Amino acid sequence: MTLKNGDRIIINGKPVVVDDAIVNNFADGDALFGLSDGQILHVSKGELSLVDSSVSAAQSAFRELGNCDAVQISLFYSKFAEKLLDPEIRDGLLKANVLDVQSAKDRNRQTTRLALTEQVLDGMVDALHMWQMASQSTGQVLELVEHDGWKVQSEIAPLGVVAFVFEGRPNVFADATGVLRSGNTCVFRIGSDALCTARSMMELAIRPSLEESGLPLDAVLLLDAASHSSAWALFANKNIALAVARGSGHAVSQLGEIAQQSGTAVSLHGTGGAWMLIGEHPSVDRLSQVIEHSLDRKVCNTLNVIGIPQSLAVGLIPVIAEAISSAGERRHRVPIVHACARSLPLLNMCEVDLDLIALQDGELSVEWEWDDTPECSVFVFDDLNQAVQFFNEQAPSFIVSLISDDKNEFEFVWRNTEAPFVGNGFTRWVDGQFALNKPELGLSNWQNGRVLGRGSILSGDSVYSVRYRADQQDINLSR
Repeated sequence: MTLKNGDRIIINGKPVVVDDAIVNNFADGDALFGLSDGQILHVSKGELSLVDSSVSAAQSAFRELGNCDAVQISLFYSKFAEKLLDPEIRDGLLKANVLDVQSAKDRNRQTTRLALTEQVLDGMVDALHMWQMASQSTGQVLELVEHDGWKVQSEIAPLGVVAFVFEGRPNVFADATGVLRSGNTCVFRIGSDALCTARSMMELAIRPSLEESGLPLDAVLLLDAASHSSAWALFANKNIALAVARGSGHAVSQLGEIAQQSGTAVSLHGTGGAWMLIGEHPSVDRLSQVIEHSLDRKVCNTLNVIGIPQSLAVGLIPVIAEAISSAGERRHRVPIVHACARSLPLLNMCEVDLDLIALQDGELSVEWEWDDTPECSVFVFDDLNQAVQFFNEQAPSFIVSLISDDKNEFEFVWRNTEAPFVGNGFTRWVDGQFALNKPELGLSNWQNGRVLGRGSILSGDSVYSVRYRADQQDINLSR
């Protein structure tokens, strides 16, 4: 295929003109992907080939894995955990991560989620032990239907090769290798900021653990490429059974479009930012504590928006301001608060250290990305019905918490908000490992509609298909 200036490709039924930059860089064997915003993405032949070879290797490993038993898979998690507890290996991983963090800082990139610490490694060990003790879902009978002379049973079966594109969080290896527990293999593409750490994790811990447990070495593969286009190629590969993306909202949306165009099932875990609404009957002590504990660090389930009823604004805003300020003091920072017109004067009167900014129209939908300085929005609503309406229109359909001692108010929020995660306390409970004792692959929201047939916490043992086994005793059975 060749391109020339002025050529058009069809995106969502509309012709889009190919620009000079793409024409000049396009070579025979390359690929183009069109997005709904009119953007054209270019992937080189070399990147397509790298992805093809990695997925093919993982496919072969998937077939081999079907002949391995649950004991071997449990042994893999045990060996992986042992490696992460080994002082020499741990030191090697931490040194590799220091290089990643310094490189990211040199490029003015955020490093909060990138840093690998002793605490993060201990959390990974805990996750691996969870998978070690988990039962093997493959072959589990879901239903048995008996007929005269024959019977049919449905069984859990693995999917195949699962593709992952993650942000630069090094702990995702422990989470995502959970797909082995359900008989699947995986190909990773991790953010370029964490590539040095990822290479070390593969070399020092994952591949040796696969070998020692007798599992195929290609059951877990790192796509060793720094370019974004390698992720596009991975999600476009038609031999992927499931594509999972975690990261920033725009990048995740791009990957989702590419996978959907290729007919690949995709699970997207991008936009986050939790909302906390206050009812007419809140506990002041509870409110203070849950706000502070929801702002301890920036991840997807961090408190992003606080909604206050007009009737309680005068009394509650000083409590809220103090709680936000305390969260900042923990990090030795002055928090940033984007305040609506009705809350800004009241916040200005509070005797706490806050950096106040007027909340602009449409900014309730903004997820504040912060590294060290806590940042959130505050708005005042007329009644709970209006608050729920604001959430459904402007929130990312992710997490909402209602602080109220009135059970009827909580039931109203539960029934009427478009959120898969609804609570009555701090927002940071939304995590597979913390809430369900299952390391998560990611958290999905309802921005593109409710999730079919599974929860919004995607875990390794929830990645499965269903097969049917027939057993005919009556040789004369016919239709």
